[in-house]
Amino acid sequence: MSRGGEMVYIPDDSDFSSFRDQCESLEGWHCRYNKAGVTVWSQGQEESCTVQKIKTRISCKDVPAETLYDVLHDTDYRRKWDSNMIETYDIGRLTVNADVGYYSWKCPSPLKNRDFVTLRSWLPLGNDYMIINYSVKHPKYPPRKDFVRAVSLQTGYLIKANGTGACVLYYLTQVDPRGSLPKWVVNRVSQFVAPKAMKKIYKAGLKYPEWKRKHDPGYKPWVYPEQNTLPSVSLAELSLQHADSLENIDETGLPEDHLSTSDHEA
Repeated sequence: MSRGGEMVYIPDDSDFSSFRDQCESLEGWHCRYNKAGVTVWSQGQEESCTVQKIKTRISCKDVPAETLYDVLHDTDYRRKWDSNMIETYDIGRLTVNADVGYYSWKCPSPLKNRDFVTLRSWLPLGNDYMIINYSVKHPKYPPRKDFVRAVSLQTGYLIKANGTGACVLYYLTQVDPRGSLPKWVVNRVSQFVAPKAMKKIYKAGLKYPEWKRKHDPGYKPWVYPEQNTLPSVSLAELSLQHADSLENIDETGLPEDHLSTSDHEA
């Protein structure tokens, strides 16, 4: 999401508008999967096995847009439904609608696990909602030995209201995994990993209202900024995370035969 400069910046209306256009446009996207209400598209050469754009869409019946927006913001609830997550926490607040956070996730075996430090920003727009992020460097959160630090060039969600009590969720991501990946991994992301992730979010949305009633129901700092107790972070403390400054590993030779069953579930 870099604007071509070296400065870290907080996304503005034009960035959100551009993100929305990418989610809704079909031009230049290749459909890789389309089953049971979930569609996955990609941009870029699959054979290159490096940085691709992946876009997914799912129709969420019986989940209002504002509920799914809460699900994607609620870190405590994410620990309950996101089985790929190893650890996540907020580092600090930039503005009422932007913060910096850490996220680490389990990669499909036998790949090494990845982590990210990202600047995240969000925008409710009428009945629709957007959350977008990109990777930054924070001096207190350098790369760790037990993870490969990956780079989010642009990642985000667009949640569109779809009639009463339903919505459509788009997830768009362009990530540099810092490594040459085997072609089977790239294929599996679009055929298994992405559809499974979208279905998980949908199920999490169906169960959220009941869970939230029992877990601090009035606490939503992403809706009520006065509830946010995170320490303030200055943009001056952050710098862009350039992929070429990070370790790059070659995992192209890793075989597919060590996969756990859960990796194949769609």
